[in-house]
Amino acid sequence: MPTSHRIRIVDAFTDRPFAGNPAGVLLLDAFPDDTWLQHVAREVNHAETAFAHRLPEGSEADWALRWFTPATEVNMCGHATLATAHVLNTTGAASGPVRFATRSGILTATADEDGTLTLDFPTARLVPVDVPDGVAAALGAEPLSVHDTGHLIGDLVVELADEKTVRALSPDHKSLVRHSERGIIATARAEDPTCGYDFVSRGFFPRVGIDEDPVTGSAHTALAPFWSERLGGRTDLTGLQASPRTGLVRARLRGDRTLLTGRAVTVIEGELFA
Repeated sequence: MPTSHRIRIVDAFTDRPFAGNPAGVLLLDAFPDDTWLQHVAREVNHAETAFAHRLPEGSEADWALRWFTPATEVNMCGHATLATAHVLNTTGAASGPVRFATRSGILTATADEDGTLTLDFPTARLVPVDVPDGVAAALGAEPLSVHDTGHLIGDLVVELADEKTVRALSPDHKSLVRHSERGIIATARAEDPTCGYDFVSRGFFPRVGIDEDPVTGSAHTALAPFWSERLGGRTDLTGLQASPRTGLVRARLRGDRTLLTGRAVTVIEGELFA
């Protein structure tokens, strides 16, 4: 009889099913070999599947956490961390702030009284760069500026003319592969300042097996400082990721840390026999 594992599909950065970004979540006793983890992520076939196990008492963190796309392991993932924290809190596996040991160091998730969850992530360091040859053609839009987020995230933040341009993008994903370590984040200021968000974005990650990510929490550690500088130094901002599923991320810039707040909902729970 194959071993069974409880698996959940959680929609993150949303308060309703079938929106936000879905992630697989498995709580384990320990990490099996990497091949098994990658097979499971490929079977789940969402942007990321999160695997977590409890650490011994006295460890620097409470849980170890890893994230896999259908194609590879990644250094940082916001929505799957939010999804994991949601599972820990709703199942009673953890209460209060939870510290995760990850490839990106110790990341903390805190359940707030209003039902939201807040992640404490490192702020990306943005470096302005020349527009790489071919990026405009691959995106189908002319960038106003391009910034590199560095190795931890591995994205290019590409500022476009306006919200309509971001929403209308239909990029050549195969061509985008060669232009960044992880992906391309296209962004623009919100068209209507009373709409409930300050900027829009879309995230394209064909290099790691995701043509378009529905809501990219980790990208907001770069989008927060980027838009803070352009919006009068404001440190509390809300981003709308304008994928077909859409999702809202509240980002609070706190120096070298960025707090990412959102909601999550479990939509599927079952057994994985493998």
